[in-house]
Amino acid sequence: MHTNSAIQPINRILDVFPPYQQDQVRAQLSITLEAILCQTLIPKIGGGRVMALEMMIPNPAIRNLIREGKTHQIYSQMQIGQGKYNMLTMNQSLASLVNQRKITLEDAMLKSADQEELRTILTNKSQGRVSRPRS
Repeated sequence: MHTNSAIQPINRILDVFPPYQQDQVRAQLSITLEAILCQTLIPKIGGGRVMALEMMIPNPAIRNLIREGKTHQIYSQMQIGQGKYNMLTMNQSLASLVNQRKITLEDAMLKSADQEELRTILTNKSQGRVSRPRS
């Protein structure tokens, strides 16, 4: 499925079903979902392309948000779950590629859905601080 984030496929799957079935589908999806990966290719410094990856692994909190229809809150859970559940937001992936000097800042900004957050991640990383998730 072609989407720009790991959260969009959940909404697309639900939209296929009529409204009266969506609660049941949300409940089933929250139980059966194993992971959602979203990837994009970005021009690599020096030629070629490199992959940026967003990875959502449904932990209990995310499963609950899916069940309750609160998919808009999943992103903050992905930020929080990056260490324990190996989740990764697209901005975290882009920042890592910029810091490794694999892609330019300009190309990272073009792929970012939230450029201000990407700048914050890069600024905190360069100052030796770990980026804290938004609440």
